[in-house]
Amino acid sequence: MATHESVNSGGARPPAPGTGKEMKRELTRYASFAMAFGFVSIATGIFTTYGSVLNSSGPRGIFAWPIAVIGQLSIALIFGALAARIPISGYAYQWVSRLVNPVWGWIMGWISFSFLGVVVVAVDYTIASTILPELLQYQGTQQNAWAITAVVVLVQAILVAASTQLTHSVNKTAVTIQLIGMIALTVLLFAVGAFTGKLDFGTLFQSAPVAEAGYYSLGSTGSAGPFALAFLLGAFTIVGFESAANLAEETRDPARVIPKAMVQAVLSLGVLGFLFLIAITALIEDPVKLAQSGTPVATVITDVLGSGVGKALLVLVVVSIFSCGLVITMSGTRLVWAMSRDERFPGWRSLRKIHPSRGTPLNATLFIFFVAQIILASFALSTDALFSLFSAATLLPAIIYAGTVLMYIVKRKSLPPTQGFSLGRWELPVIVVASVWLVYELLIFRDASFRDPWMYVLVLFAIGAVYFAFLLARRGVAGLTMPDMADVDRQLDTDKTDRRNDAAVAAEPAAAPAQEVTDR
Repeated sequence: MATHESVNSGGARPPAPGTGKEMKRELTRYASFAMAFGFVSIATGIFTTYGSVLNSSGPRGIFAWPIAVIGQLSIALIFGALAARIPISGYAYQWVSRLVNPVWGWIMGWISFSFLGVVVVAVDYTIASTILPELLQYQGTQQNAWAITAVVVLVQAILVAASTQLTHSVNKTAVTIQLIGMIALTVLLFAVGAFTGKLDFGTLFQSAPVAEAGYYSLGSTGSAGPFALAFLLGAFTIVGFESAANLAEETRDPARVIPKAMVQAVLSLGVLGFLFLIAITALIEDPVKLAQSGTPVATVITDVLGSGVGKALLVLVVVSIFSCGLVITMSGTRLVWAMSRDERFPGWRSLRKIHPSRGTPLNATLFIFFVAQIILASFALSTDALFSLFSAATLLPAIIYAGTVLMYIVKRKSLPPTQGFSLGRWELPVIVVASVWLVYELLIFRDASFRDPWMYVLVLFAIGAVYFAFLLARRGVAGLTMPDMADVDRQLDTDKTDRRNDAAVAAEPAAAPAQEVTDR
């Protein structure tokens, strides 16, 4: 078996036997893909943001989607190049800590934690506020949305705490259902829409309820133009593919598997998501009226496919969204665990522990659960809670991606050798596309409508700054050092050698009888 030191090469110190900080490499190629696909979840992103984009940009706003997919794909490629060199749990936190310095690494880790805390609430709130009211035909309110979301977060935390294998089994099943279901739903919408004559591709080019004048304008100092705001649909949906990298120490052959999983997830979701958006938008009878609906996508599906089929497919969407929240919860616990293992997170002595029988970071899971409940309580009484949540969950990953891409640009000549994935001659074009996209995306958030998300970001940053000041006062910068890159490479090579030796040992019993016959 691989040594604990090689499996846990991301810590500031190799874990000593008996410290309860070891996890097994159990994830297969499909499990890694399911992590990336499940986090992104087109059903979640589109059902969450389509109504807001319809109001800000009209039906024509869906054409921002393919541009956003190209931008996010370029980021996934850069993340893949990093994951192939440093396949360690904690993704951007680990990469920046090692390639820049521990101070900037910690800041990146805290931003990532802030993102995962809010995005799980945004995702689960979608079930309570936009799907269940249409599915079960009841009047959605702030109070019942809050209560339902709290219960969903609790169930996800229980699953993640109970068993890693169970969590991945649930997620792989849900991702398979989502793939089959979203393809079937898209085909059905096109087919039934064409048969009934409701399919009108002219709707795709309408701007109503937004005025035609100034539609493509870049906006002013304090506001973004209508088409610019439409990019939030893709920017919110196509995030989280890096969750596969956050479970690197639990993935078999991570340096090869994880980059492919991230890129495949973005490509498949990008194509399927755009086809679904075209189908939904072409079936809108009155864009102005639909923009007033609290559940626009669900409304279109029910109107076109009928109540029975529509509700069955909405159940599929609930499964997809639940799976997305489950993956986010797991990713959040792994980040908290990785930072705690490095003694760089509040309460690290407790949060770095792995439950001896379940093999899960139980305390880290409980911590993520309580953080999610606090964030939910903070946003739940807002009259526009869903917009505030998804906006914060779009702003934070954009900051994470921008910081990581900038680091890659500066440090790419001094990176350790790749273990299985490289950008090669495409490196410069990918960097240019990613840089332009991220600058443009971040500029969208100058709009005054994003005041609440910025407040959330500033409050979380302030809390992080207080704790980090405490760390610096107690240890100094020298006390936050991370393993040398050469040590990480050596440990990864040892891990690969150990796995090859394991395979050779496993084959020996089968060869023994033949040798015995020869001796006789």
